[in-house]
Amino acid sequence: MRFQSFVLITFLFFGFSKGTAQSYELGKVTVTELEEKANPKDTTAPAAILFKKGKTSFTYNKDKGFIANHVYEFKIKIYKKEGLKWADQKVRFYIGYETLGEDRLEFSNAVTYNLENGAIVKTKLDNQGTFKKKVNKFWNEKMITMPNVKVGSVIEYKYILKSENIVKLPDFDFQYEIPVNYFEYKTDIPEYYIYKTLLTGSHKIEADSKFTDKNQSFEDEYNRSKTISYRQISAFYTGKDIPALINEPYVNNIDNYKGSIQHELERVRYPDQPVKDYAMTWEGVATTIFKDKSFGKELSEKSFLQEDARRILTDVESPIEKLKIIFKFVQSKMNWNEKNDYYTEQGVVKAYADQTGNVAEINFILINMLKLAGIEANPVLVSTTGNGVPVYPTRTGFNYVIAAAEIDGNQILLDASNKFTWPGILPLNVLNWKGRLIKNDGTSKEINLVPTATSKEIWNVLAKIDNLGKIEGKVKVQRTDYDAFVFRTENGNKSEENYLEKLEEQFGDIKISNYTVENRKVNSSDPVIEVFSLVSTNRIEIIGDRIFINPLLFFTRTKNPFNQEIRQMPVCFGYPTQEKFNLSLEIPEGYAVESLPKAVKIISENEDIVYFLNIGNLGNKIQISSSKEINNSIFAADQYTGLKDLFQKMIMSQNEKIVLKKI
Repeated sequence: MRFQSFVLITFLFFGFSKGTAQSYELGKVTVTELEEKANPKDTTAPAAILFKKGKTSFTYNKDKGFIANHVYEFKIKIYKKEGLKWADQKVRFYIGYETLGEDRLEFSNAVTYNLENGAIVKTKLDNQGTFKKKVNKFWNEKMITMPNVKVGSVIEYKYILKSENIVKLPDFDFQYEIPVNYFEYKTDIPEYYIYKTLLTGSHKIEADSKFTDKNQSFEDEYNRSKTISYRQISAFYTGKDIPALINEPYVNNIDNYKGSIQHELERVRYPDQPVKDYAMTWEGVATTIFKDKSFGKELSEKSFLQEDARRILTDVESPIEKLKIIFKFVQSKMNWNEKNDYYTEQGVVKAYADQTGNVAEINFILINMLKLAGIEANPVLVSTTGNGVPVYPTRTGFNYVIAAAEIDGNQILLDASNKFTWPGILPLNVLNWKGRLIKNDGTSKEINLVPTATSKEIWNVLAKIDNLGKIEGKVKVQRTDYDAFVFRTENGNKSEENYLEKLEEQFGDIKISNYTVENRKVNSSDPVIEVFSLVSTNRIEIIGDRIFINPLLFFTRTKNPFNQEIRQMPVCFGYPTQEKFNLSLEIPEGYAVESLPKAVKIISENEDIVYFLNIGNLGNKIQISSSKEINNSIFAADQYTGLKDLFQKMIMSQNEKIVLKKI
């Protein structure tokens, strides 16, 4: 049979070429490759991917229809001892489908090449080097450990992934933590399937596409041989000299920025059949997700909550108080099973009875109880930082769900699955650009997940310095909002002894005593407050009759966190912050102030960063006030140079000395 042609495909790429790619084949390792001591483009690289090849094609089955086949080939050179870890390769594949067969994955052509006495020696992988394990009910994993790998080796391997899932093809990554000399990726997609194609990363690649004719044989229900003929769009992508993906400071998820080619099904157009759309619009995404029984139906289950809702809200009239009480109740009662999803697994009724559930079950219980209290509440789909950023309408881009409540026109975001959150404060991995709020009628709207309120960390220090350079003082620290949340998350379940030991080490081996802390483990909007005494004997420099003091004492920064020449990725601070220090220093008797650092004020463009340092002297007291405000959560990579220079100026100001002279 012959089908009529349909095609619609979009390329979002930086380059286009009709050139023919150089041939790269497994099994053709050369002496030159084995003798190579360093990667020509990156001599620091511990290993390099000499080439990666991929091909996605479709086969036809009378029972299943079209099935996707993904073939990948790798050739890797080991240059240094640190590169030996590339001898271990593992690939996950999905097994958690409800209506589709499990994905199948097989490794093959796994060979290690070494140069011994001038001759190339091949060592093939045997069955003992292949392992399989069950990750969870959704994923399996296969691993290989290449044999006889040493510095100088070249390794090759291939794997084939067969999947009935044609809605979301596996991402073809072409950037890793080591350089990639060359890659190519070919797709042969039947004309009936229209995919959205997206390139992530910032690297120029070349792309070409054309129509080709395809014939496939298959057996019908009577075991007779049949042939299906159709047209397919054949695309070819290639690139070379892709640099290593460097793990830079202040990156929320490095995988968000790696080079990758992604395909997600937009629509299916068979002849003589209605067109079937897949996630063409956000409304389509919302409607599809809401219709699933593990989503929309679970948000209508409320009767089992009525008795508890009535009991905990007795004589409570204020909507905001109702919200706080319900949130704390659900948060305390429910325990997260460490599974992220926007679909329920066992259902809200059973999860409530067991007091354990996944993210969806816990936050759906919260939403349903808020609705019982007369508060408008809706789910918000989220992609966590580890899952990437859904930049176009997609179901598969989300992996998490939170709640949004509206009171007096104000929207409050909630996540009761974490024991240290509270209304308006979400886990840090949820602060990932935008979420998607879904209503019962299937409509949706974009929700900004990045906080706008400034979280504060304020240090107040009263200290006295003696003529031997000893510092004794009292400190009060106050942390609010996300700074308080981070403190509780990192230290709420840590012993006080371990925490103080690390704090003393952080500030240069000071000695802390009389330590108290308020609101360390509570999930409330109250600030975390620490109070303690300290003694230090190694922060003051004495030369002759002069004493030299860093204005911020133990809090002085000496290293710029931004030390790369070029930045590949945006700088992510997570949320707006203010770090403030107020110090009052009593100088030793018999000394006077000879000089003080000049006041400094630095303001970036648009006031995204504001820094000041003021120092004054009155009698035997020196008053120091310093503040650093970061009012924007994310800075683009092209702002990096300005950011780096600004931080360097901050550090220089903090390292100018207060000079005391003996009188």
